[in-house]
Amino acid sequence: MEVKQFEVVLCKFYFSDLNCSKNRPVLVLKDNLPYDDFVAIPISSKIVNLYEDEILLENRDFQYGGIPKKSKLMLRKTFVVSKEVVLKKYGTIKEESYNKYHNLFCEYFNCFKGIK
Repeated sequence: MEVKQFEVVLCKFYFSDLNCSKNRPVLVLKDNLPYDDFVAIPISSKIVNLYEDEILLENRDFQYGGIPKKSKLMLRKTFVVSKEVVLKKYGTIKEESYNKYHNLFCEYFNCFKGIK
């Protein structure tokens, strides 16, 4: 399934034994990587604590669609995902929300370091 930046999609992730899996929503941070991959930020609806690298994601952040529950983006767990594990699309977030998340991602990982 094709994915684009700004989209929130549901993916199937297998545990190391390859027998069990878990479905988890992710935000597409960067699309069109080689080998049909994309960079994703995982989303969790378990908001017991909100750490410095976690950001709330609510339906008001979406331009189209939405997610079932108020959730959080977990920046520290950003990873590369194959498009083959995408099950469905939840929607597309607003550009201003995406820019906010992208800037917080870059602050957390020091992407701006050395840029003048």
